[in-house]
Amino acid sequence: MFNHILSGRIKMSFISVFDVMGPNMIGPSSSHTAGAARIGFLAQKMINGPLKKVEFTLYGSFSRTYKGHGTDRALLGGIMGFSTDDMRIRNSFEIAEKKGLEFTFTPNELETDIHPNTVDIHMVNESGQEMTVRGESLGGGKVRIVRINSVQVDFTGEYSAVIVTHQDKPGVVAYITKCLSDRNVNIAFMRLFRESKGEIAYTIVESDGRLPEDIGVTIRQHENIHEVMIVQM
Repeated sequence: MFNHILSGRIKMSFISVFDVMGPNMIGPSSSHTAGAARIGFLAQKMINGPLKKVEFTLYGSFSRTYKGHGTDRALLGGIMGFSTDDMRIRNSFEIAEKKGLEFTFTPNELETDIHPNTVDIHMVNESGQEMTVRGESLGGGKVRIVRINSVQVDFTGEYSAVIVTHQDKPGVVAYITKCLSDRNVNIAFMRLFRESKGEIAYTIVESDGRLPEDIGVTIRQHENIHEVMIVQM
């Protein structure tokens, strides 16, 4: 059973007709290319680079059309930090090979009770750290990160964010907010996700502006905090 706490403003899910048109993108479909590149881009922000290996598992529509629609190249380009309109996405396979980045794509058509444009990205960096991120492409370049490792989350990547992995212990969330307040960071949204009481939890704090580059170092000093990921938008 997963629990989550939402503080601050209520975050509404709203996509306008202009959003559905999507951003400029190299490829035929905003869901299969812009969204895919965006998911990859967000995923690589959550692990220390450089990456050594990445495995993509594709579900639903992604699993059936990922080659013809360029989803594979977009995902790989995003993992290498390319933006949705970066012309290098066309050559992402060749660029990854030159970088020595191992990559695989595995379609999974057995799991059907899932968003049709879903991908699991399993990443391994050169230090041996591993992380798995699940993302959904919602259309118009909009995406949502719905799982980090085994914990269900909800993160759109529209704001700069701090993603903190920690033990579910009293005082940890208060410590995180104090660190941000001391650096004059204005919190737009803050949510806590946990698998079970007292176990591993993720606190995601989204900010109205860019975050101080060294805020992660400060937050990591707490004994119950395991990892701090900074996603700058």
